[in-house]
Amino acid sequence: MNPPAKIAYVVKRYPRFSETFIVNEILAHEAAGQALEIFSLGPCSDTHFQNAISLVRAPVTYLPAEAPKSADLWRSMQDVAAKLPGGWAALDAARGELIRDVNQALVLALMARQRGITHLHAHFATSATTVARLAAHFAGISYSFTAHAKDIFHESVDAADLRRKLAEASACITVSDFNLQFLREQFGDDARNVTRLFNGIHLSQFPYAVPTNRPPLIAAVGRLVEKKGFDVLVSACAELVRRGVNFRCQIAGGGEHDAALREQIARLNVQSHVELIGPRPQQEIVALVQGAAALAAPCVVGNDGNRDGLPTVLLEAMALGTPCVSTDVTGIPEVLRDQETGLLVPQRDPIALADALQKLINDSALRVRLAAAARELMEAEFDIARNSARQRAIFAHCIAAQREAADVRQPEVTCP
Repeated sequence: MNPPAKIAYVVKRYPRFSETFIVNEILAHEAAGQALEIFSLGPCSDTHFQNAISLVRAPVTYLPAEAPKSADLWRSMQDVAAKLPGGWAALDAARGELIRDVNQALVLALMARQRGITHLHAHFATSATTVARLAAHFAGISYSFTAHAKDIFHESVDAADLRRKLAEASACITVSDFNLQFLREQFGDDARNVTRLFNGIHLSQFPYAVPTNRPPLIAAVGRLVEKKGFDVLVSACAELVRRGVNFRCQIAGGGEHDAALREQIARLNVQSHVELIGPRPQQEIVALVQGAAALAAPCVVGNDGNRDGLPTVLLEAMALGTPCVSTDVTGIPEVLRDQETGLLVPQRDPIALADALQKLINDSALRVRLAAAARELMEAEFDIARNSARQRAIFAHCIAAQREAADVRQPEVTCP
């Protein structure tokens, strides 16, 4: 009888304030009784944390982040060759990879074997998947990864590297139909194992409230980076001020564009209407969003190709009953269906954004109609318990296929 599955998550850094979708997955798996471990390629660099991280029970192991000394790398290679099924031949998979990634994969492979880990799952098709791919190859186990957005669309993406990962992974999950179509068009048969699975949320943590009576507050949540489009939101707020609309706008989050946004707010003289409130814990974000007449997510495709896949804050706001305004970036229209579950506006169009926000501030009936349809969609397609069960089924299929392939490779033993 095969031992029960034990899954290891491989991530670039853990924990990360902005990656609540990973924590959501882990908590849902643990609630279902799935044995888990977490491996991080680097130390945590954030200064703020979401409350949900404290609920995770899985042990966290930090892999060596520095490039190893030659003697240490050689020792790890000898250990892997001696103790793991592929022997020296398996190490050929590391050809051309960064020494740091190879060393982390060697360490991870040995730990996976020692701890009975049967499958590796990485988030983002970058370094975490590189390490998971190599470690799985060394250890003779299966691996999968979730592809999001930057790891698919950014100008730095190495198409040949992504193609190899797609082709070799037992499964790949991506978070929107837009992504799925893109990967299949770009990589053809190498993307045959890609499945679309929406990021889920814990609906019980986001109770629905009918938005009949809401103050004229616009909420926005996210990292202060180009792809979030918060500069467009500030310009839209300046237009609302020019029109004489009574409103406030609070933008929660931190990031590299903080200073530029503050300068823009001062230059447009909207300090009395727009406030950057910095990062906030989940409980405060929920209160902010549910107390708003609208959530603005004016996402854009960055000049470097970077973009959002499907912002978690949109899903949370739609669950809470706060109507949303966003743009047609990647998978957003699959969720925010214009005039049905929210309002869509063109990218980088502050006038259209101002028009949509003004409608939601002034029209209570519109808010209620959009919010009710949005909550219904969240319950149908974004329940984390249901979506994580589908993910575990994918993992189980990967493990079974790997074991079947290993059995086929075993030489037949005959009696003398």
